Amino acid sequence: MEKFYFEVPGPDRKDDAIAYINEFYEYDSDINGSGGLHKFLDNYEGWLDKLDEYANRQPSEDGVPARTFFLVRENDKRIVGMCNIRLALNERLRNYGGNIGYSIRPTERGKGYNNFNLYLALKVCDEHGIDEVLLDADLDNPASWKTMEYFGGKRIREYFDDKEDMCMTVDYTIDVKKALADHKDFEDQTIKNI
Repeated sequence: MEKFYFEVPGPDRKDDAIAYINEFYEYDSDINGSGGLHKFLDNYEGWLDKLDEYANRQPSEDGVPARTFFLVRENDKRIVGMCNIRLALNERLRNYGGNIGYSIRPTERGKGYNNFNLYLALKVCDEHGIDEVLLDADLDNPASWKTMEYFGGKRIREYFDDKEDMCMTVDYTIDVKKALADHKDFEDQTIKNI
């Protein structure tokens, strides 16, 4: 049985993290939930500093406190996904992005791994007292919004995003405690590592 955990990015993961992002470029795939790592491929240490800054900032219209994690498969320690969790929302995030952004590397898709990504993200939100999360996805990315629906996500809006992605977008809310209670079976395949 495969097991998964969230890992706080650290200096020893530089090569693995860069390989993760480069795989998205190789497959011409959108990069989501990486906490901006794709902008720091030549300055990984600067990205780690940015993550520390983000984790400790006060909520404002300029930014909110956020945590970024690697989703790691326990048996081979491979980074199979990433997740960026915004611990508060400002006006911009209420309109675009929400609380959670995530991704699975292209060669690991279709295996159900994003369910573990979202489950662990919901656990982090619960630990920070967040009762309901807001998420969005491109309408033409059913793998993403079906993951939200699997965890009880309710579609609250469908609209054309003319500011960021220039595509049809769907917004969902998820009741954190209910989603975790309804999916306790994930506990057997997740490891507390943060």
